[in-house]
Amino acid sequence: MADRFVGDAADAGEEGGGGDWLCQFPQCFHGLSESLFKGADMASVGEDHAVKGVRRFHPQCRMNTILRLAELNQPAREQHLGFLRLGFGPYDGGAETGHARIVGVIQYGHAPHVDGRYLRRTLTLLLQPWKWKNGTEREKLRTKLSQRFQGETALFASGREGLVALFRALGGTHGDEIIVQAYTCVVVPNAITAAGFVPVYADVDRDTLAMDCGDVERKITSRTRAILCQHTFGIPADTERLRQICDQHRLLLIEDCAHVIPDATGPASIGKHGDGILLSFGRDKAISGITGGAILSRQPELSARIRKEEDAAISLGLIRIKRLLLYPLVYTIARPLYGLGIGKVLLVLARRIGALVPILSRSEKKGRMSSTLHKLPNACAALALTSLNDLQRINDHRRSLTAFYLAEGKKRGWFIPRSAEREGGPLLAGVTPDLPLQKFPLFVKNADGIRAALKKRNIHLNDGWTGCVICPEGVDMDEAHYIPGSDPEAEAACEKILSLPTHPTMSRKQAEELVEKLAPLLS
Repeated sequence: MADRFVGDAADAGEEGGGGDWLCQFPQCFHGLSESLFKGADMASVGEDHAVKGVRRFHPQCRMNTILRLAELNQPAREQHLGFLRLGFGPYDGGAETGHARIVGVIQYGHAPHVDGRYLRRTLTLLLQPWKWKNGTEREKLRTKLSQRFQGETALFASGREGLVALFRALGGTHGDEIIVQAYTCVVVPNAITAAGFVPVYADVDRDTLAMDCGDVERKITSRTRAILCQHTFGIPADTERLRQICDQHRLLLIEDCAHVIPDATGPASIGKHGDGILLSFGRDKAISGITGGAILSRQPELSARIRKEEDAAISLGLIRIKRLLLYPLVYTIARPLYGLGIGKVLLVLARRIGALVPILSRSEKKGRMSSTLHKLPNACAALALTSLNDLQRINDHRRSLTAFYLAEGKKRGWFIPRSAEREGGPLLAGVTPDLPLQKFPLFVKNADGIRAALKKRNIHLNDGWTGCVICPEGVDMDEAHYIPGSDPEAEAACEKILSLPTHPTMSRKQAEELVEKLAPLLS
């Protein structure tokens, strides 16, 4: 009978409490080491692909590796030991400090919604190509969203395309302004400029990472048409105050709910006050259809114009839809092997042969977006509908990790109230344990250094929202219409932010390990 070791598998959210990696004792690492010792040139793999250590293996599995190393001559043994950086400590069934992970990598980008159920649904859709473009699931999703948010729903192939449709429907003069917050994703200003508007950036509130209402009022001009507020990482923006500002100046209020969708238990303020609501069904958003997005409108005339934009949109090609549907399968294969370097190689190869669709194109990173709109593929609508039907469980999981991180932070002294004399501690005052955060933000000194230290242990916390006021790094600020120095709080936040995962496939055990590894770095 096969013994078992706990590898904190990234798909621990699968039904039946899965997530432990079966070990064919005593061959679990012996089989891996066998392939490594057959003349592979480990130096050619590179440091980023290196296995950082062996963690939680049975003693016999460790012994197999030792014996295989003993069979090599001294230079070869040193090469492979350097590659593996093996940590041969006593196996106690628990975390071994100092040893890196070889499977179950903690990572944002490794298909965060893809557990066993999601994968099975995707594989079923892959075998039903007649459902890829059109089908009943798209209309079911539309109906459910309209009922949930009490508005008319238009569906597009991405949230950013939905924004373009919304701004086109808004009308106005070329060069009119949309106020957005700094510390946002580049797709937001891209959509604004693609529709002929100009983004104007408001600074953020340090405790919520949402737009500062006082700065919003200062940025309003005679050319302002709308305010787009962002519930960053699921922390509610002050939409009640923004509603008052919009009513006073006769502006449209749009809520960006890409990071959070409220369920029966809240957050009640999200999605309540907006004239329009943006949803994204991207790979790491509140719910996931791999791609897709929705615009909900509560103004009948505006709704009709947005629906015309959707009717005129074209369908994605079958090959592109197939590439999207391959994403969960590719990552399911690569995820457990990422710590070995094999998974990373597989992902690179998959991208090079075109099996994966990038989240952002090169032109989008440079601030340019096509104005062509596409319909939401029915297959992606089906996956988004599956996520939406499971929203309560997803949000409750996020709440549990949010509450855990918050409690651990307070216990470890990470909460220091900000004052005129001091900067404040890592915990944000706007984070409460009832929030289903998309990720848990901390403000720390030397955020890049901490991420680098954790990366050596196969804990990857670079989520693309670090070191940049318009994310990800490398965005053309001129094309995004951002003036450096104009929003100091946002610029300070992006340099200090360190976010912890809360996604559906992030297990509690992984969260506990992450905090244990992080705590010494913060002290």
